[in-house]
Amino acid sequence: MSPITEEIYKASAEYIASKLPADFKNVKLGIICGSGLGGLVTTIDQKTKVEFSYQDIPGFVSSTVIGHAGKLVFGHLGESRTPTVFMVGRFHFYEGHNMAQVTFPVRVMALLGVQYLIVTNACGGLQPTFKVGDLMIINDHLSLPGLVGTHPLIGPNMELFGTRFPAVSDAYTYGLRKLAFKAAFDIGISPDDIREGVYCMVSGPSFETRVEARYLASIGADVVGMSTVPEVVVARHAGIKVLGISLVTNAVINAKGKDAKLEVMRELGLTDEVETEPDTEKYIANHEEVLETSAKKSQEMQKMVARFADLLAASPV
Repeated sequence: MSPITEEIYKASAEYIASKLPADFKNVKLGIICGSGLGGLVTTIDQKTKVEFSYQDIPGFVSSTVIGHAGKLVFGHLGESRTPTVFMVGRFHFYEGHNMAQVTFPVRVMALLGVQYLIVTNACGGLQPTFKVGDLMIINDHLSLPGLVGTHPLIGPNMELFGTRFPAVSDAYTYGLRKLAFKAAFDIGISPDDIREGVYCMVSGPSFETRVEARYLASIGADVVGMSTVPEVVVARHAGIKVLGISLVTNAVINAKGKDAKLEVMRELGLTDEVETEPDTEKYIANHEEVLETSAKKSQEMQKMVARFADLLAASPV
C-alpha cells in the first residue's frame, strides 16, 4: 500500500472546502462520534447541515461497523451556532485499516482549521465503582498498541502537521475538561454519573478476557475500548486541543470464574469445599449491549456537547 503523502491530505481538505458554503470556511470545532453516538448530529441546526459520504472524499476509507454511519457532517451547534464538523462513524484498526487511514480525517480537520476536537467512544468499565451508563471525561490514556509498535506517528514525520517527538502528557486539555464538567452539571447530570479517569486502548475486535481485564485495571486503566487514542495522538501532533468523553456501555468481567476442577470433585464426592467464584458465563459482553446503552444515553450526551460548545464559544481555552 502506498504511503499517504502530504499532497493527499491537502487534496482531501481542498475537496471538502471547495464544496462548503461560506458559513463553514472557519470551522474550529470537530467531533468524532463513537459507537451508537452518531445521534450527536441531531443537535445541529438541520437547515445548515452539509453532508459528505466517506466514499466520496479523497483519501477516506469506509466504516464497516454497525453504529457507525460513515459520513462527514458540517453544521451549527448549540445556541452559539458554533460551526462544527462531525465525523459520524470512525475507522478502527481492527477493521483492517492501518493507523494512517484510521487517523486520516483528523489531519484533514487540522487543514480545515479545526482547533478543538471532541472524541467520544463507547467503552467497558474496568473499575467496580463504574456503572453502566456513566460518562467519563478522559484525563489520560494507556495505548497498548502504541507501546508495542503500532503507533499512528510511525514513519517519516510530516512537518506540515507537527514535530517528530510530540509530548502527549497533556493530551487531554485541562481547560476543556473543566468546561465539560461545567456543561454536564449545567444540564443536570449528577456528579455520581460522570467521572474522570484513564482510557485504555486495545486493538480488538474481541472483548477482553477476564485476566486481561484484571491486568488492565491493575496498571491504571479505568475503562477500555478499541479506538480514540490514535486520533488523539495525531490531533495533539497537529496542535489541536482535545476533549475525550467515554460512555460506559458494559461492565467488563474480571472475576477468575468458576473452578471446573473443584466442581467435578464436588460432583464425585471428593471434596465438600464451597465454590466462591461467580459464574462469569452468565454474562458475555456483546456489541448489541453497547448500542443499546448508547441509545439510552444519547439525549444526555447531545445536550452536554451542545452546552460545552456554547461555553467554549464564550470562553475559548
